[in-house]
Amino acid sequence: MDASIEGRRGKPFRLVVEEGKVREFARAVKSTNPAYVGEGPQATSPATFLASSSFWQGREHSPWGDTALNWERILHGEQEFVFPGPPPAAGTELTAEARIDRVYEKEGKRGGAMTFVELVTEYRDASGAVVAESRSTIIETSQAPGS
Repeated sequence: MDASIEGRRGKPFRLVVEEGKVREFARAVKSTNPAYVGEGPQATSPATFLASSSFWQGREHSPWGDTALNWERILHGEQEFVFPGPPPAAGTELTAEARIDRVYEKEGKRGGAMTFVELVTEYRDASGAVVAESRSTIIETSQAPGS
């Protein structure tokens, strides 16, 4: 990977914050918060619920394009969710778009370069306002673990 992929965007995709999926997600992460798992309308989604948006994305929604990734050398470095207000409530329809925000290299402690790729997905409500942002960092090592 190199810096030429920086700025690439995937095609926007639709995501509906479904009450049942919010409840299933909350139970899967062992939440006991009644706002997520209680009976009746769900007030809000858990902060990490938007990680499930990957199930709504097809290949055309990915900013990677035809970039080949060697999965033996990929590490998940970081994940962050940013909300300018509360997380989206159940019933909210969002439009999301993923982009490659930044690409940079660092020398690894065990030798060899590591390429860091920061991915950002913005989630907008019907008015077009950003209601959430997911930031993740993946790391491509110069060699597979154990090599």
